[in-house]
Amino acid sequence: MTLEGKVAIVTGSGRGLGLAYAKELARQGAAVVVNDIDAAVADAAATEITAAGGRAIAVAAPVGPTETAQRLVAAAAEEFGRLDILVTNAGVLRDTVLWKMSDDDFDTVIDVHLRGTFTCVREAASYMRANEIAGRIVCIGSPTGQRGNFGQTNYAAAKAGIVGMVRTWALELKRAGITANAVIPVAATAMTATVPYFAAAVEADEKGEPMPAFFRHDLGFGTADDVSGLIAFLSSDAAAGVTGQAIGIGGDRIQVWSHPEPALTAYREGGWNADALAAEFAPQLAENLQGVGESFPPLPDELQRPAQSPA
Repeated sequence: MTLEGKVAIVTGSGRGLGLAYAKELARQGAAVVVNDIDAAVADAAATEITAAGGRAIAVAAPVGPTETAQRLVAAAAEEFGRLDILVTNAGVLRDTVLWKMSDDDFDTVIDVHLRGTFTCVREAASYMRANEIAGRIVCIGSPTGQRGNFGQTNYAAAKAGIVGMVRTWALELKRAGITANAVIPVAATAMTATVPYFAAAVEADEKGEPMPAFFRHDLGFGTADDVSGLIAFLSSDAAAGVTGQAIGIGGDRIQVWSHPEPALTAYREGGWNADALAAEFAPQLAENLQGVGESFPPLPDELQRPAQSPA
C-alpha cells in the first residue's frame, strides 16, 4: 500500500492523534497540509514531518468557519497541485453535566467538531468532484457518539452527528468515486490521561513502554500510532470499496460498528394506543432495553493506582 502522489489535509494535526495521522500519511508518501489553531504548534508539526523526509506545510486557522475550509483546500491545491484525502480531526472539549452546560459550552464544541467537519468536507468534496478525483474522506468519531458519556452532551451530539453525516455523504458521493468513513479511536489522549482507570496505560505510554495487555487486548485501548494505520488504509486506493462505515480501533482491537437497527419489532392491528402499549408492549420492551454509556471490567490488582487525595 502506498499514498505516493496523494495530497492530504488533516485538521487539528498539530499534536496528539492528529499529528500521528499526519505523520503516518506522510510516511506512506502523501504530502500533508497540517492544521492547528496555534501557528507555532502547526509549524513545529510540519517541520517534524519534513525533517523525517516527508512533505508538509502548515495552515494555522480555527476549524469551523467556511473561510478556514477554503484556506485549507486552496493551500493543498496551490502548494501540492491537488487534494485527494481529508481527515477531519480538529476538536475541543467543554465537559460538564447538562444542568451546568452553558450555551457557549455547547456551541463551541458543536461549531468545531460538527460544523467544522461539515464545512471542510463540503469544500474538499466540491474540489474533488470538480477535478474528477476519487478522493477519501475520513472523519473522526468517538465511542461517546456511539454510546453516550456522562458530562458530554455537546461532544456526544457532535460525534453522533458526524457519523450520521458520513453515512449520508457515502450515498451522495458514491457516483463520484469518493468514499466517506468514520474512525472511532480509543487511545491515550489528553482526555484519557485524566481518567484514573487508564493511569497505568497512560504511564506506560508516556515512558515509551508497551501498554499492559489488559488495556491493549481486553479494552482495545492503545496509542495514537495504533490508530494511524487505519487512517492511512482508508485514505488509500486499497479502500476504494469501503464507504459509509464506522470503524473502531485501539490497541490490538479493530471493530466495525453496526448501523442502528431495530432491536425489537411488534405489530398490532389498529395501531398502538397508550393502554395497548402499557399492557402488551411494555413487557416486550422491558426485555429489550438498550444499554447506554460504556462499562469497563475491574482493573487487575497490579494495574490499580492508589487514589489521589484532594490538595
